Amino acid sequence: MPFPGLSPIVEKVRIFDTTLRDGEQTPGVSVSPEQKLQIAIKLDELGVDAIEAGFPIVSEGERHAIKSIVRQGLHAEICGLARAVQEDIDAALGCDLGYIHLFIATSDIHMKFKLKMDRDQVLEKAVWAVDYAKKHGVQVEFSAEDATRSETSFMKEVFQAVSQSGADRLDIPDTVGYSTPDYISRLVADVTTISPLPISMHCHDDLGLAVANTIAGINAGATCAHVTVNGIGERAGNASLEEVVMALQCLYKRSHGIKTELLYETSKFVSNAMRIIVQPNKAIIGENAFGHESGIHTHGIINNPLTYEPISPELVGRKRWLQAGKHAGAHGIRAMLEEFGLKPNDEQLKQILERQKGIADLGKSITTSELLSIAGKIMKNSTFQEKFQLRDFHTVTGINIIPTAVVKINTGDKDVISSEIGVGPVDAALKAIQKIVSQLEDVKIREYRLESITGGSDATAEVVVKIEDSKGHTISSRKTGEDIVIASVQAMMDATNKMILRKVILSGDTISTP
Repeated sequence: MPFPGLSPIVEKVRIFDTTLRDGEQTPGVSVSPEQKLQIAIKLDELGVDAIEAGFPIVSEGERHAIKSIVRQGLHAEICGLARAVQEDIDAALGCDLGYIHLFIATSDIHMKFKLKMDRDQVLEKAVWAVDYAKKHGVQVEFSAEDATRSETSFMKEVFQAVSQSGADRLDIPDTVGYSTPDYISRLVADVTTISPLPISMHCHDDLGLAVANTIAGINAGATCAHVTVNGIGERAGNASLEEVVMALQCLYKRSHGIKTELLYETSKFVSNAMRIIVQPNKAIIGENAFGHESGIHTHGIINNPLTYEPISPELVGRKRWLQAGKHAGAHGIRAMLEEFGLKPNDEQLKQILERQKGIADLGKSITTSELLSIAGKIMKNSTFQEKFQLRDFHTVTGINIIPTAVVKINTGDKDVISSEIGVGPVDAALKAIQKIVSQLEDVKIREYRLESITGGSDATAEVVVKIEDSKGHTISSRKTGEDIVIASVQAMMDATNKMILRKVILSGDTISTP
């Protein structure tokens, strides 16, 4: 049922994704035309209604990327951004776009210090730009930049004028994220009184209210949400696609075209392509979003997931997972071990719990591999058969040399050799291992963390690798050593063998308790 006190609304919400435009404006981020195309394809598969492919005027490469996306023939509408100047509009038209997102600022601070224009000039420019674009046969979405800090009467005057000039949509941007849900609701209600055009919300997250403001606008009458994958964007970012979509669906019963089971995979793809790490506690798609350590929580989750999860992780392409640690309880640790066929008695479980808490009290996280090692020793069953044994590996790297790794692994009845290239020797080596392991399981690296334990050029490094199988189950492993590449390979091999062990156990085999 909808959130208490709210009436169900059945109108579909349009999802306008600006990951490739506003998202790429994240400081330090730049993606190639080919990467832009691949992201656009992923967004189309996800089910977004519109893709803002870029800002055509910024560069030749940007225009090339937009043209390639337009030619791809995606289901989503493809849009390009343009200021209310002819050069920008012509650049967008030159990309064969049928949809242009026009904008000009309407706040006094922007008009005075950025545009150096008065209100009459801004109004005239807005009307001219919409008229010019419409004469070239394109759909126009008009944004009053910094709308939430504009004088409402003037902003409405501009919106009314561009509506009469042929604009197809109006967009209310909270450009510096300085609005509140209450004010957004009033603003949208005001705009609906002067124009029948569909209204979009474009909110930034400077004060952490982008998602709340977007939803407030939708509930007040807007029909479209401008969003980015992972909430990336200028400064603190934009409204997060996954958060907006799931909140609208689960709390407000609003329909949309997003295939929610693809949210996590899309998030990881964008994160990797744009090299922006998603914070672990990020709602919906953060690594910890469906992870549980607290004994109270894990006990509840085991009995009924709804006790501590608002939605099923599978709904967004995730799997829940349990974490060993200081706050873990017996029920959670038992459940983790049983996944690997380990069934300790009560006394053994008590010892395992105390031992892993002792490590956690030193300030260290407990990897899956470490928990299994602790359990194996206490249960006197430490010989887990390894499907893959590392025989040898070597890497080559240097200036003007593509980092390459060759790995030899024994798979039980034969040695298999694999070679791969990567962005560095560690990346190349781990990819080579993945290639060999893929004959049994499609393993993906979900987290790689490197920390220095001691100082100096000969510092001891600690490597933590978390991998995921094709069904979303994760395994983590930690290795320490002076050679980062060796420690990384050892951690990867350890995690991989535990992953395969889990698969064998699930197929019916078990590890007996003495």
